[in-house]
Amino acid sequence: MSSRLLAGLATVLLVGSCGAGSGGSDSAGSSERGLDTAAQAPSPPPLDSGPPALERVGDFSQPTYLTSPPDDARVFVVEKGGRIVEMVDGQARTPAFLDISGEVSTGSEQGLLSVAFAPDFADSGLLYINYTDPSGATQIEEWQVDPGDADRAEPESRRTLLTIDQPYSNHNGGLIRFDPDGMLVIGMGDGGSRGDPENRAQDLQSLLGKMLRIDPGSPSDGRPYGIPDDNPFVDSGDARPEIWAYGLRNPWRWSFDGDDFYVADVGQNRVEEVNYVEPGNQAGANYGWSRYEGNEVYDSSLEIDESNLVSPILTYPNDSGNCSVTGGGVYRGPVKSLSGYYLYGDFCGGVVKGFRVANGRAVDIRTFEDMQVESLSSFGLDSAGDMYVLSLSGGVFKITS
Repeated sequence: MSSRLLAGLATVLLVGSCGAGSGGSDSAGSSERGLDTAAQAPSPPPLDSGPPALERVGDFSQPTYLTSPPDDARVFVVEKGGRIVEMVDGQARTPAFLDISGEVSTGSEQGLLSVAFAPDFADSGLLYINYTDPSGATQIEEWQVDPGDADRAEPESRRTLLTIDQPYSNHNGGLIRFDPDGMLVIGMGDGGSRGDPENRAQDLQSLLGKMLRIDPGSPSDGRPYGIPDDNPFVDSGDARPEIWAYGLRNPWRWSFDGDDFYVADVGQNRVEEVNYVEPGNQAGANYGWSRYEGNEVYDSSLEIDESNLVSPILTYPNDSGNCSVTGGGVYRGPVKSLSGYYLYGDFCGGVVKGFRVANGRAVDIRTFEDMQVESLSSFGLDSAGDMYVLSLSGGVFKITS
């Protein structure tokens, strides 16, 4: 649940670990939380189309994210330094689609961290970005495509939705995506430092350490956005209504598969975790940080409400070259041997791994040795269903067989 962007390597790394690790293979983690969350299937299905592999399809400057607008063949790459560029023949199309270089802080885990195109992008031309400004604060902004140039976002259209102060330079979260209901979801880390010293992840008056959910198209109550009626704390005077879920350390990358939700939360220094939550349990979920790190008790002095507690579906130790989980998504692309696998990796380890979900448990757990990159910063998905693996060192790779 933390961000492991190894601050000392900030010019090379993006998602590092906050402490020394010691671990190894995938495991169910400690039983301190009372759950055996990962089950190895005895006979996983064969890789019927040959082992999956990675094809290098592009080179960019510290890529942090990749995506496409809905039903749009273009593929856009987000660069840490402040640009969003279209990938054409493996290179950045010039001029950049959006460029806020010079307005972005790029130390530690900071930077331009993601973009989300509106579900009705073809008609509205709206898109949203998440970045850290020169003061280190998180900025969530709306932009619109230039009406006269579909390959350019219009700077004069930009509108600030949220500014969230960050007390430290790490644990910024960074991903924004639209959920199946068309609401904008924002992943926020706990604000940084070690051990969430101000207990922001469990504080329902703080937007840090949370999954936030807003309606950018319906400003209301003096806000530049609306609050969805089904947000869990919409009628609570004791919690911010933007909060969808809480108790997260650093949800760097997360995804939806239909209505199911997966979130990989970077650990402190012992355990990395992946969580799987079905639709009925997502609103108001508590992921447990900093009472728990993975399945293990981290802060025994912290008492939390465990009635809505989510336990990881899979954990692995932070050691043997691992440092920070990088979440991916469920593969639904053309490589049939990967169909239904949730794919993820580790920023330092770099090897793509995966599992399927059966009856709420992780099964068919695999390590795909032929898919490995240096500094695995993110996964991405284009509108054709192809999945990509990004290296902060510059490479963009498509999953093939």
